[in-house]
Amino acid sequence: MTKVIVTGGAGFIGSHLADALIERGFKVIIIDNLSGGSKENINSKAEFHQLDLRNLEAIKPLFPGVDFVFHLAAKPRIPLSIQDPISANENNLNTTLNVLVAARDAGVKKVAYSSSSSVYGCQDVLPQREDMIPKPLNPYALQKYVGELYCRIFSDLYGLQTVSVRYFNVFGPRAPQEGAYATVVGIFLRKKENGEPLTITGDGTQKRDFTYVSDVVEGTILAALKPTIGGEVINLGAGRNYSINQLAQMIGGVTVNVPPRPGEIMESLADPSKANRLLGWKPKYNLETGIEEMKEKHGY
Repeated sequence: MTKVIVTGGAGFIGSHLADALIERGFKVIIIDNLSGGSKENINSKAEFHQLDLRNLEAIKPLFPGVDFVFHLAAKPRIPLSIQDPISANENNLNTTLNVLVAARDAGVKKVAYSSSSSVYGCQDVLPQREDMIPKPLNPYALQKYVGELYCRIFSDLYGLQTVSVRYFNVFGPRAPQEGAYATVVGIFLRKKENGEPLTITGDGTQKRDFTYVSDVVEGTILAALKPTIGGEVINLGAGRNYSINQLAQMIGGVTVNVPPRPGEIMESLADPSKANRLLGWKPKYNLETGIEEMKEKHGY
């Protein structure tokens, strides 16, 4: 049986990924310190270890005999990284280095690293392609980009196969709806359900490439398991973007505007052609169909 590790497997995307791997018959080990995830998200068929990835010696014993590592654990919010860049660096970059070292020393076949579209920053042209020079605007984006560089170095220098997948504004069931890790779709759905106004930062014209979680999970698995893919950076985005105002109109309700946040881009839009060419990946959902599925199947 193929054995895999999913870091951050109690979180939003990580728990969906763990579920999909278990459905495919994989033995799944989850490492999560529960700082952003929840035990309720953990598949009962997974082997769970509540450990902190900043402690290399604590996690290393779990890696021998593992075939693939999916590294999703992070503090994924830009405002948090601006408020406390040191803590963000420890949780987003030091942890990645520890995972790579543990995987290298254990002879893991490949590490799939979950990066972010935020590494692109403000590009002069759209869509955003993997061959563009990253222009990170905040500590979180910089940390995710340096994580990609570490992956490439571990491939080139140590022979550890890696692949970095850049996620574009992932949404879906289990996305946090409250607190520092909440995402805009989850926030809007919660506010709609509670009869509260939808809070829009800035004028709402900023655009995002919203990508449904099951599509991202499928692309991540394909990138990890395809043996010819190594040392690559691959976009996993829907290839279509929407303004925050459009999102608010889809969900419905009264809106209220608040001042914009620093360090955030005005527009993201993925070029997913590389994922299609190398992986045969195409997203099955757009924003409208993803929201409808969340409402119909998950009680939103």
